[in-house]
Amino acid sequence: MVDMSLYTAFLVAAFLLCVSPGPDMMFIVAMGGRGGPAAGVMAACGVACAMLVHAVAAALGLSALFTALPLLYHALRWVGAAYLLYLAVKAFRDRALPGGGGGAAKGAGLRRAFWQGAVTNLLNPKVILFNVAFLPQFVDPSLGHVPGQLLLLGFTIVVMGLLCDSAVGLLSGRLASLLGRSARVNRAVNVLSGTVFTGLAVRLVASSPK
Repeated sequence: MVDMSLYTAFLVAAFLLCVSPGPDMMFIVAMGGRGGPAAGVMAACGVACAMLVHAVAAALGLSALFTALPLLYHALRWVGAAYLLYLAVKAFRDRALPGGGGGAAKGAGLRRAFWQGAVTNLLNPKVILFNVAFLPQFVDPSLGHVPGQLLLLGFTIVVMGLLCDSAVGLLSGRLASLLGRSARVNRAVNVLSGTVFTGLAVRLVASSPK
């Protein structure tokens, strides 16, 4: 169903994209820093699930709507920026230790990390346009089953991204857990996380669909 030479080139390109620092990776680092290793991994899982949604949308042709309707792009961009600023305010105000709390509180924190990772990625129109522009380059229409080829490519990059981002979230969370024994260091981590969220919001607002 796929051209193996194109798929091999895609694997190389996808790997380079996954290991390159980007908005999702920065977000996961910040989540791991605030919530500990498990929160970092759960944020990575949330991002991966959102990426899978984007991949399915691209295969069905739904993502192309954003190239035809700029207003939709800009609306999603502003909603995403507002959500990131909301997370930034929460981080600046947070006084809790990374991964602290009992079993129920910890479980709620992990679910929150997952959904925050998913929502942040889903509300980023740049990810949608990325799928529209990037994935079709490695599709061979002469083989047929174009939606299937797009799904395979999308699933591949989701798995690669999950593995890479989970490792990043785990490492950042462990480091933060070690350093976070100090209330002063913990406060600095929260401020840094808030700054990252704010920077991502500004970057999203300043971005353009081209």
